[in-house]
Amino acid sequence: MNGNQIEGLIGMVATLGILVLLVLPSVIGIVRDRRVDRQLGQAQKDRGRQGSVREKEAQKTQKSSSRSTVPSTATWYADGRRSKKFVSS
Repeated sequence: MNGNQIEGLIGMVATLGILVLLVLPSVIGIVRDRRVDRQLGQAQKDRGRQGSVREKEAQKTQKSSSRSTVPSTATWYADGRRSKKFVSS
C-alpha cells in the first residue's frame, strides 16, 4: 500500500466512525422504545386479567343505594341558563 491508499483508508474509516456515532443514539432509542412498548403491553395484559377478576368480585358484592340522588347547585343553575331564549331585536 502506498501513501494515497493509506490516506483513503483512514478517511473511509473516519467517515464510517462518524456515521456510527451519529446513528448509534437513534438505534439505542429505537431499541429502548421497543422494550418499553413490550413492558407496557405485558403490564396491560396483566392488568386486564386482574381487572376481570376484580370486576366479577365487585359485581357480586355491589349493592344499589336506596337513597335518591339530588342534582348539585351547578346542575340546576346550568339547566336554568340553558332554557333561556335570546330574542333578537
